[in-house]
Amino acid sequence: MTRRLLPFLLVVLAGCGGHHAEPATPAPAVPPQSEQPSTALNGGLPAAPSAPVDSSLATNLDQQVNEFLTSAADSLADARALAALEDARPDASTIEDKAPVPGETATAPTKWDIDVVTFNNHDRVQYYLDFFQGPARDRMAIWLERMPRYEPMIRARMRENGLPEDMVYLALIESGFSNSAVSRSRAVGMWQFMKGTAKLYHLRVDRLVDERRDPYKATAAAARFLAALKDRFGSVYLAAAAYNAGPGKVGRGLKRLPDAESETADTSESNDKDFFRLYDTKLIRRETKDYVPKLIAAALIAKQPEKYGFARPAAADTVLPDSLVVTGATGLDVIARLADTTLLAIRDLNPQYLTLMTPPGVRMTVRVPPGRGATVAARWSALAPSERVTYAEHVVTAGETMGLIARHYHVSADLIRDANPTLKPNGLRLGQRVIVPTSAQPLSAEVRRSLESPKHVARGGGVHLVRRGETLSSLAAHYEVTVEDLRRWNRLSPGARIAVGRRLRVTGSSGATAITGRPNAPPTSGSAARGGTHLVRSGETLTALARRYGVTVAALRQANGLGPKGVLKAGMTLHIPG
Repeated sequence: MTRRLLPFLLVVLAGCGGHHAEPATPAPAVPPQSEQPSTALNGGLPAAPSAPVDSSLATNLDQQVNEFLTSAADSLADARALAALEDARPDASTIEDKAPVPGETATAPTKWDIDVVTFNNHDRVQYYLDFFQGPARDRMAIWLERMPRYEPMIRARMRENGLPEDMVYLALIESGFSNSAVSRSRAVGMWQFMKGTAKLYHLRVDRLVDERRDPYKATAAAARFLAALKDRFGSVYLAAAAYNAGPGKVGRGLKRLPDAESETADTSESNDKDFFRLYDTKLIRRETKDYVPKLIAAALIAKQPEKYGFARPAAADTVLPDSLVVTGATGLDVIARLADTTLLAIRDLNPQYLTLMTPPGVRMTVRVPPGRGATVAARWSALAPSERVTYAEHVVTAGETMGLIARHYHVSADLIRDANPTLKPNGLRLGQRVIVPTSAQPLSAEVRRSLESPKHVARGGGVHLVRRGETLSSLAAHYEVTVEDLRRWNRLSPGARIAVGRRLRVTGSSGATAITGRPNAPPTSGSAARGGTHLVRSGETLTALARRYGVTVAALRQANGLGPKGVLKAGMTLHIPG
């Protein structure tokens, strides 16, 4: 009986703007390290074990699933609040811009190293103060609770790069201090790096590792980027604007300002007031205009939370985690077991790994809870290479190919071939045993599908945030409702299209999704319940599905109105006869 390792969820988040710009100066050849690994270990991609290794999680699986779902719900709430922050705009018809004047908001004992006092009475600052205390109040409180965990580390990085420490509050408006945040423009992580900029600052971004999600490395890169922008523009506010819009856009805007002959992009004569001069023009986008007022409003609240009706967050444990270096594939679930902790805890410390396994053949750092580095290193060294990755045994059924098995387990066919060196990929036999490295599963595949299935839709309030490429038909198939239902629930006309970022109701008036059958479950190598429906995935055939559900091909065709030449298409919902 195959036991599958349940992957951890990474919900796609919407964050504040994206950073499309290239950095103002070349990145250093060797980026500074945020931590020193405690132990170097050797290893590689382990050979296929003589028997499947199926290590259990450190705590009860059901408990961990509940933790994953709670984390997912929290991330979904983040996504909604960050998207609302990005979309929030004061009504220009009701606001009369006032010239910035010295304000009284900052109390005397409060010290700043960015100029908050001069600009805190600006109308846009006041608008975002109201927004954070009103529509975004609940999430703002949660973001403030997260801040102490990272604030000392971020302030240290800013200080090392000659920046004001209060630039820490950029991370609050960028992501709410979330390492898994993904914006509409595909900027990722706490500091919302675009892929090109991240690579120029020596952050690894590929299908296995995304160091934009690593809070330590991403913070070091963000501080270097901001320092280069500050050196170029001579102002932390212009640097922040350039971080959002790109240095080229801000530099061109400054050159076009009236009486700006001496304020070129490569001088240090610009100052913070130049941002608000630029603000009153059409030379930068509205998103960039509002970026600095958001920063000032967030700084006011974060440094004086009680003044704005928020509780001051408790101080977090600032002890840095331990770490070890592994050269070769190692499952994070294995690390969790060796550290006597949960997979969720290890994932939280290592959000940069996009699968549950470190990449094979290279040296990679893995963080573990403080004080456990030496113990984990010793235990890891005692493991045989085949025990460093969790495997499952798959028994080949008729019609299965290597590619189909890989899709079944959400791993690459190359990894399966590496784990089965004697296997002939094009000559699989019925009943043949295939070893699958389940530690290499993507983090989002199974739990996200479970969370977004009709069974769990009520947890998110019955609302779906439309992503790129989705249609009413695909969403109807996913939630096992009809297109007509979706149109009726969302008051959509027959020809209406759905835009990316729109929130669609996927439940009826009672709040319960119209389920035509049971939610789709991942294939297993045992029996599958008859009845209900099945959402067709790429590569599936009627023959394989008939065998899986214990029915005949003819019965499937008859139940779904498929003629003798009818074919399956990915996304199609099949009715399974009882």
